Amino acid sequence: MKDTDEPTGCERGEAVLAIFQRGAEFTKQLLDENSRLRRKLNDVQMRHTNAAQSDTEWGKLRQELMAKIEELENQNQSILEELKTIEGENQHFAERYVEVEEENNNLANLYVASYQLHSTLDAGEVVKVILEIVINLIGAEVFGVYVCEEGTGVLTPVAAEGDDVSACPKLRVGEGFVGRSVESGEVAVGDPALEGRPPSQGGEPIVSIPLRVEEKPVGAIVIYKLLAQKDGFSPLDNELFTLLAGHAATAIFASRLYGQSERKLSTIQGFIELLTN
Repeated sequence: MKDTDEPTGCERGEAVLAIFQRGAEFTKQLLDENSRLRRKLNDVQMRHTNAAQSDTEWGKLRQELMAKIEELENQNQSILEELKTIEGENQHFAERYVEVEEENNNLANLYVASYQLHSTLDAGEVVKVILEIVINLIGAEVFGVYVCEEGTGVLTPVAAEGDDVSACPKLRVGEGFVGRSVESGEVAVGDPALEGRPPSQGGEPIVSIPLRVEEKPVGAIVIYKLLAQKDGFSPLDNELFTLLAGHAATAIFASRLYGQSERKLSTIQGFIELLTN
Protein backbone atom coordinates (compact mmCIF):
# COMPACT_ATOMS: atom_id res chain seq x y z
CA MET A 1 0.00 0.00 0.00
CA LYS A 2 1.45 3.38 -1.12
CA ASP A 3 1.96 6.28 1.28
CA THR A 4 -0.64 8.90 0.46
CA ASP A 5 1.59 11.78 1.82
CA GLU A 6 4.31 11.26 -0.80
CA PRO A 7 3.98 13.93 -3.56
CA THR A 8 2.88 12.68 -6.81
CA GLY A 9 4.85 13.11 -10.00
CA CYS A 10 2.63 15.94 -11.04
CA GLU A 11 3.15 17.78 -7.81
CA ARG A 12 6.88 17.36 -8.06
CA GLY A 13 6.80 18.70 -11.58
CA GLU A 14 4.85 21.76 -10.50
CA ALA A 15 7.31 22.41 -7.66
CA VAL A 16 10.26 22.18 -10.02
CA LEU A 17 8.49 24.46 -12.44
CA ALA A 18 7.80 26.98 -9.67
CA ILE A 19 11.43 26.89 -8.61
CA PHE A 20 12.49 27.36 -12.22
CA GLN A 21 10.09 30.27 -12.66
CA ARG A 22 11.41 31.97 -9.53
CA GLY A 23 14.95 31.42 -10.79
CA ALA A 24 14.01 32.87 -14.14
CA GLU A 25 12.36 35.88 -12.48
CA PHE A 26 15.39 36.38 -10.25
CA THR A 27 17.67 36.03 -13.25
CA LYS A 28 15.56 38.56 -15.14
CA GLN A 29 15.75 40.92 -12.18
CA LEU A 30 19.52 40.48 -12.10
CA LEU A 31 19.74 41.16 -15.82
CA ASP A 32 17.52 44.22 -15.51
CA GLU A 33 19.57 45.51 -12.58
CA ASN A 34 22.76 44.80 -14.47
CA SER A 35 21.42 46.63 -17.49
CA ARG A 36 20.37 49.55 -15.28
CA LEU A 37 23.81 49.66 -13.69
CA ARG A 38 25.45 49.52 -17.09
CA ARG A 39 23.33 52.43 -18.27
CA LYS A 40 24.20 54.38 -15.16
CA LEU A 41 27.85 53.55 -15.61
CA ASN A 42 27.64 54.69 -19.21
CA ASP A 43 25.97 57.90 -18.09
CA VAL A 44 28.70 58.48 -15.51
CA GLN A 45 31.41 57.75 -18.06
CA MET A 46 29.70 60.03 -20.59
CA ARG A 47 29.48 62.85 -18.06
CA HIS A 48 33.11 62.30 -17.12
CA THR A 49 34.13 62.33 -20.78
CA ASN A 50 32.09 65.46 -21.46
CA ALA A 51 33.54 67.13 -18.40
CA ALA A 52 37.04 66.22 -19.51
CA GLN A 53 36.33 67.48 -22.99
CA SER A 54 34.81 70.68 -21.57
CA ASP A 55 37.89 71.27 -19.45
CA THR A 56 40.08 70.74 -22.49
CA GLU A 57 37.98 73.05 -24.64
CA TRP A 58 37.90 75.67 -21.92
CA GLY A 59 41.65 75.37 -21.54
CA LYS A 60 42.11 75.88 -25.27
CA LEU A 61 39.69 78.80 -25.28
CA ARG A 62 41.43 80.31 -22.26
CA GLN A 63 44.80 80.02 -23.99
CA GLU A 64 43.38 81.62 -27.13
CA LEU A 65 41.85 84.44 -25.09
CA MET A 66 45.11 85.03 -23.20
CA ALA A 67 47.05 85.04 -26.47
CA LYS A 68 44.56 87.53 -27.95
CA ILE A 69 44.80 89.76 -24.88
CA GLU A 70 48.59 89.70 -25.08
CA GLU A 71 48.45 90.55 -28.79
CA LEU A 72 46.07 93.45 -28.11
CA GLU A 73 48.32 94.70 -25.31
CA ASN A 74 51.32 94.61 -27.66
CA GLN A 75 49.34 96.45 -30.31
CA ASN A 76 48.21 99.00 -27.73
CA GLN A 77 51.81 99.52 -26.59
CA SER A 78 52.91 99.92 -30.19
CA ILE A 79 50.15 102.45 -30.81
CA LEU A 80 51.13 104.39 -27.67
CA GLU A 81 54.76 104.50 -28.76
CA GLU A 82 53.75 105.63 -32.25
CA LEU A 83 51.49 108.26 -30.69
CA LYS A 84 54.38 109.56 -28.60
CA THR A 85 56.52 109.73 -31.73
CA ILE A 86 53.80 111.63 -33.58
CA GLU A 87 53.35 113.99 -30.63
CA GLY A 88 57.10 114.63 -30.62
CA GLU A 89 57.06 115.32 -34.36
CA ASN A 90 54.07 117.63 -33.95
CA GLN A 91 55.88 119.48 -31.18
CA HIS A 92 58.93 119.81 -33.41
CA PHE A 93 56.80 121.06 -36.30
CA ALA A 94 55.06 123.54 -34.00
CA GLU A 95 58.38 124.86 -32.71
CA ARG A 96 59.73 125.05 -36.24
CA TYR A 97 56.57 126.85 -37.36
CA VAL A 98 57.09 129.44 -34.63
CA GLU A 99 60.72 129.83 -35.68
CA VAL A 100 59.76 130.25 -39.33
CA GLU A 101 57.09 132.76 -38.39
CA GLU A 102 59.64 134.69 -36.36
CA GLU A 103 62.15 134.55 -39.19
CA ASN A 104 59.55 135.73 -41.70
CA ASN A 105 58.54 138.54 -39.36
CA ASN A 106 62.17 139.60 -38.90
CA LEU A 107 62.82 139.45 -42.63
CA ALA A 108 59.71 141.51 -43.28
CA ASN A 109 60.88 144.05 -40.70
CA LEU A 110 64.32 144.07 -42.29
CA TYR A 111 62.77 144.69 -45.69
CA VAL A 112 60.83 147.64 -44.32
CA ALA A 113 63.92 148.94 -42.53
CA SER A 114 66.10 148.56 -45.63
CA TYR A 115 63.46 150.41 -47.63
CA GLN A 116 63.60 153.20 -45.08
CA LEU A 117 67.40 153.21 -45.27
CA HIS A 118 67.35 153.75 -49.03
CA SER A 119 64.40 156.14 -49.05
CA THR A 120 66.44 159.07 -47.76
CA LEU A 121 69.79 160.66 -48.53
CA ASP A 122 69.90 162.59 -45.29
CA ALA A 123 72.80 161.26 -43.20
CA GLY A 124 71.01 161.93 -39.91
CA GLU A 125 67.92 160.01 -41.02
CA VAL A 126 70.04 157.11 -42.23
CA VAL A 127 71.80 156.83 -38.85
CA LYS A 128 68.46 157.03 -37.05
CA VAL A 129 67.07 154.12 -39.08
CA ILE A 130 70.23 152.09 -38.38
CA LEU A 131 69.74 152.63 -34.64
CA GLU A 132 66.15 151.38 -34.85
CA ILE A 133 67.16 148.28 -36.81
CA VAL A 134 69.89 147.32 -34.36
CA ILE A 135 67.56 147.76 -31.38
CA ASN A 136 64.45 146.07 -32.77
CA LEU A 137 65.89 143.31 -34.96
CA ILE A 138 69.21 142.44 -33.36
CA GLY A 139 68.23 143.20 -29.78
CA ALA A 140 71.21 145.35 -28.78
CA GLU A 141 71.04 147.58 -25.72
CA VAL A 142 74.38 149.39 -25.89
CA PHE A 143 76.05 150.01 -29.25
CA GLY A 144 77.57 152.69 -31.44
CA VAL A 145 77.61 153.58 -35.13
CA TYR A 146 81.01 154.51 -36.59
CA VAL A 147 82.00 156.09 -39.90
CA CYS A 148 85.41 155.89 -41.49
CA GLU A 149 87.16 159.17 -42.20
CA GLU A 150 88.44 159.18 -45.74
CA GLY A 151 92.18 158.96 -46.16
CA THR A 152 92.90 158.43 -42.45
CA GLY A 153 91.42 155.00 -41.65
CA VAL A 154 90.04 156.41 -38.41
CA LEU A 155 86.63 155.14 -37.25
CA THR A 156 84.73 157.96 -35.58
CA PRO A 157 81.50 157.40 -33.57
CA VAL A 158 78.56 159.41 -34.93
CA ALA A 159 75.71 157.91 -32.89
CA ALA A 160 75.26 155.69 -29.85
CA GLU A 161 72.52 153.96 -27.90
CA GLY A 162 72.74 153.15 -24.19
CA ASP A 163 75.73 155.46 -23.67
CA ASP A 164 77.04 158.86 -24.76
CA VAL A 165 78.66 159.18 -28.15
CA SER A 166 81.60 160.89 -26.48
CA ALA A 167 82.20 157.75 -24.41
CA CYS A 168 82.76 155.67 -27.56
CA PRO A 169 86.46 155.68 -28.38
CA LYS A 170 87.82 156.39 -31.81
CA LEU A 171 89.15 153.30 -33.52
CA ARG A 172 91.44 152.58 -36.43
CA VAL A 173 91.00 150.22 -39.36
CA GLY A 174 93.21 147.15 -38.98
CA GLU A 175 93.70 147.51 -35.24
CA GLY A 176 91.85 145.73 -32.43
CA PHE A 177 88.67 143.70 -32.43
CA VAL A 178 86.69 146.23 -34.50
CA GLY A 179 89.51 147.49 -36.74
CA ARG A 180 90.46 144.01 -37.94
CA SER A 181 86.80 143.22 -38.65
CA VAL A 182 86.44 146.37 -40.79
CA GLU A 183 89.67 145.62 -42.61
CA SER A 184 88.69 142.03 -43.44
CA GLY A 185 85.01 142.77 -44.08
CA GLU A 186 84.01 139.85 -41.85
CA VAL A 187 81.51 140.15 -39.00
CA ALA A 188 83.31 139.55 -35.70
CA VAL A 189 81.31 137.97 -32.89
CA GLY A 190 82.66 137.61 -29.36
CA ASP A 191 81.16 135.73 -26.44
CA PRO A 192 77.67 137.18 -25.72
CA ALA A 193 77.67 135.41 -22.35
CA LEU A 194 80.31 137.83 -21.06
CA GLU A 195 79.03 140.63 -18.86
CA GLY A 196 78.34 143.47 -21.27
CA ARG A 197 79.32 146.93 -20.12
CA PRO A 198 79.03 150.25 -21.93
CA PRO A 199 82.21 151.88 -23.25
CA SER A 200 82.06 154.57 -20.57
CA GLN A 201 82.67 151.78 -18.02
CA GLY A 202 85.50 150.22 -19.98
CA GLY A 203 83.33 147.66 -21.71
CA GLU A 204 84.65 145.72 -24.68
CA PRO A 205 82.60 145.18 -27.87
CA ILE A 206 81.04 141.75 -28.40
CA VAL A 207 80.00 142.27 -32.04
CA SER A 208 81.57 144.25 -34.87
CA ILE A 209 79.59 144.62 -38.09
CA PRO A 210 81.85 146.12 -40.77
CA LEU A 211 80.29 148.52 -43.26
CA ARG A 212 82.03 148.33 -46.64
CA VAL A 213 81.21 149.31 -50.21
CA GLU A 214 83.28 147.78 -53.03
CA GLU A 215 85.95 146.67 -50.56
CA LYS A 216 86.26 150.19 -49.19
CA PRO A 217 85.61 150.71 -45.46
CA VAL A 218 82.67 152.97 -44.75
CA GLY A 219 82.23 152.43 -41.04
CA ALA A 220 81.06 149.89 -38.46
CA ILE A 221 78.28 149.01 -36.06
CA VAL A 222 79.81 148.07 -32.71
CA ILE A 223 77.65 146.27 -30.11
CA TYR A 224 78.68 146.28 -26.45
CA LYS A 225 75.66 144.77 -24.71
CA LEU A 226 72.49 142.85 -25.62
CA LEU A 227 69.01 143.28 -24.21
CA ALA A 228 68.27 141.27 -21.07
CA GLN A 229 65.85 138.92 -22.88
CA LYS A 230 68.42 138.00 -25.52
CA ASP A 231 70.99 135.47 -24.32
CA GLY A 232 72.85 134.78 -27.55
CA PHE A 233 72.88 134.88 -31.33
CA SER A 234 70.96 132.61 -33.69
CA PRO A 235 71.76 131.75 -37.33
CA LEU A 236 69.15 134.35 -38.28
CA ASP A 237 71.12 136.99 -36.37
CA ASN A 238 74.20 136.18 -38.45
CA GLU A 239 72.14 136.66 -41.61
CA LEU A 240 70.84 139.95 -40.25
CA PHE A 241 74.41 141.06 -39.56
CA THR A 242 75.37 140.41 -43.19
CA LEU A 243 72.26 142.02 -44.67
CA LEU A 244 72.48 145.01 -42.36
CA ALA A 245 76.14 145.49 -43.17
CA GLY A 246 75.41 145.73 -46.89
CA HIS A 247 72.33 147.95 -46.67
CA ALA A 248 73.66 150.25 -43.96
CA ALA A 249 77.00 150.68 -45.74
CA THR A 250 75.29 151.57 -49.03
CA ALA A 251 72.91 154.00 -47.32
CA ILE A 252 75.72 155.76 -45.42
CA PHE A 253 77.93 155.89 -48.51
CA ALA A 254 75.10 157.33 -50.63
CA SER A 255 74.21 159.92 -48.00
CA ARG A 256 77.87 160.99 -47.74
CA LEU A 257 78.18 161.32 -51.49
CA TYR A 258 74.96 163.28 -51.57
CA GLY A 259 76.20 165.56 -48.81
CA GLN A 260 79.51 166.11 -50.60
CA SER A 261 77.77 166.83 -53.88
CA GLU A 262 75.45 169.30 -52.14
CA ARG A 263 78.39 171.08 -50.57
CA LYS A 264 80.25 171.18 -53.87
CA LEU A 265 77.17 172.42 -55.68
CA SER A 266 76.69 175.10 -53.06
CA THR A 267 80.36 176.11 -53.42
CA ILE A 268 80.12 176.22 -57.20
CA GLN A 269 76.93 178.24 -57.04
CA GLY A 270 78.57 180.66 -54.60
CA PHE A 271 81.60 180.97 -56.85
CA ILE A 272 79.40 181.64 -59.88
CA GLU A 273 77.43 184.26 -57.98
CA LEU A 274 80.67 185.86 -56.89
CA LEU A 275 81.87 186.06 -60.50
CA THR A 276 78.58 187.37 -61.83
CA ASN A 277 78.12 190.10 -59.23
